[in-house]
Amino acid sequence: MRVALTGGFRRRELLAGLVGLTVSAGGGAAWAKPAGALETLEIITSKGRARFQVEIAATHAQQQRGLMYRTALAPDRGMLFTYAKPQSAAFWMKNTLIPLDIIYIAPSGRVLSIARNARPHDETPISSGGIILGVLEIAGGRAAQLGILPGDRVLHRIFPKG
Repeated sequence: MRVALTGGFRRRELLAGLVGLTVSAGGGAAWAKPAGALETLEIITSKGRARFQVEIAATHAQQQRGLMYRTALAPDRGMLFTYAKPQSAAFWMKNTLIPLDIIYIAPSGRVLSIARNARPHDETPISSGGIILGVLEIAGGRAAQLGILPGDRVLHRIFPKG
């Protein structure tokens, strides 16, 4: 379950909204399969380039589902959540079976923050810590292995070139 938050949500409002999304989301068996076509995303780090093939989560339904119910994620795969306009966001790991690195990406295409090894089934909201335009989820521990850090450049069609 993924939730984008804007403005000053209070914890009770956040939890009520998350419960409502959980109820409306339904069962999970059909969600275990990849969403569709893959796109290339690269991150330029101090160690070089990290390349991923990512599923795009652009619709509300795709973003709610995210990587829930997946039992594995290849080291070169991920999911990119894209937003029509810059906003704050918070993700949680309810119904997510594998640890993930959650990489929040600023509108400039730079890594804003990274939640490393987010714990499966944890319902604690993980905040972006600022305004983002995209979020990349990859296998837990991969960001550290590849040397991905805040400030690194993300190359993908939704971010400006340069």
